[in-house]
Amino acid sequence: MATTTTPNGVHVGAQEPSQAGNDARNINARDDDHISPGEIAVGVVIGRASEYFDFFVYAIASVLVFPSLLFPFDGRLEGTLYAFTIFSFAFIARPIGTVISMAVQRRYGREAKLTGALLLLGSTTAGIAFLPSYADNGFYSILILSVLRIGQGLALGGSWDGLPSLLALNAPENKRGWYAMLGQLGAPVGFFIAAGLFWYLIGNLSDLDFMDWGWRYPFYVAFAINVVALFARLRLTSTSEYAKLLEERELQPTSVIEMASSQGRNLIIGALAALASYALFHLVTVFPLSWITIYSPRSVTGFLGTQMVGVVLMAVGVVASGVIADRIGRRRTLGSLAILIAVFSGFVPMLLNGGEGAQDTFIMLGFALLGLSYGQAAGAVTANFPAQYRYTGAAFTSDLAWLVGAGFAPLVALGVSSQFGLAYVGLYLLSGAVCSLAALSLNRALDIRN
Repeated sequence: MATTTTPNGVHVGAQEPSQAGNDARNINARDDDHISPGEIAVGVVIGRASEYFDFFVYAIASVLVFPSLLFPFDGRLEGTLYAFTIFSFAFIARPIGTVISMAVQRRYGREAKLTGALLLLGSTTAGIAFLPSYADNGFYSILILSVLRIGQGLALGGSWDGLPSLLALNAPENKRGWYAMLGQLGAPVGFFIAAGLFWYLIGNLSDLDFMDWGWRYPFYVAFAINVVALFARLRLTSTSEYAKLLEERELQPTSVIEMASSQGRNLIIGALAALASYALFHLVTVFPLSWITIYSPRSVTGFLGTQMVGVVLMAVGVVASGVIADRIGRRRTLGSLAILIAVFSGFVPMLLNGGEGAQDTFIMLGFALLGLSYGQAAGAVTANFPAQYRYTGAAFTSDLAWLVGAGFAPLVALGVSSQFGLAYVGLYLLSGAVCSLAALSLNRALDIRN
């Protein structure tokens, strides 16, 4: 056990790096170990884009593939609800993955943890490409998909590298909103590529070929992207300067149980502060695709094309959020967007039931609002955590925010809308906005340094 003294005079214990960590460090060593905020930002964008690509490939397949492939014994609506149930498994497993990964990092080092997590993510995602159909393997096909989906969740929990927290802490004081939004660009990039792949395959293959082998191709691509992202992130995280920055900022993994027992209030506020954004996330990406597929005569390729245009607006909104937050503050930005999302929730039934033009308006407005709000959603209240808990607190807060705000959103939205009407989807979104405003009102410290 080696000890390091931080500038504040705090002694921080660090495990000796594992052999895997040493190998990664040797492979990725650079002559110049200085790490600028720009380099950290590139690492964050690459890492998040690869994770979101995996995420959206699975989400789109949950609508277009799995209902027919795995649940042919029931109707399209029921099959999609079953698929969305399995979809939620990753969000349930993600906090468990964080608990396991923090223990692995304390024992074996950052590189070993990150390598294992990303290899698990890539292998479970690629494994879905070999998924047998219900006709071939019966119930075991559903079980296999469930296990692979849980593996994805565990891997996402373990993929936390501390780069977003490090980026926020090392960003110039008047540019913290700008740097906070950079990692969020991974979401529109990942969705655009995933939707583009399915758009191309559906448009150029027969229905038989697409369901036989075409849908599997994006999952192969996901594995390749994860390998590239792994080396890009290891190149940064295995440097001595990165380790030094983490130690200076006291960004070290701690016991999740210890952190939760002493920081429970901050965890709850953190999970709820950006709830409006996380709820909207799936209500403009996954849910409307399922609604159109089941209840509308629109072509899937046409609607995916509309969503791809919308996600470009999202990217613009993410960038704009950085400028806005640096001018008026992150808390005010998130609060203002929560109010706008609450207003938008009242128009959900009118727009989704209003024909193609109204549906396109829903997508464009929804993605624009999502970009503006989601751009500042990452680690919204992690500044509340004491230094020694910030590394683990940021990871666990993100896990809880996804679980509470987004994990069950497609399932709930499709379920209630099919039984009670689209107005209840608006109420669901409104509840997320109200929770965000309540959490932000309790967390006035967000006007701040993050």
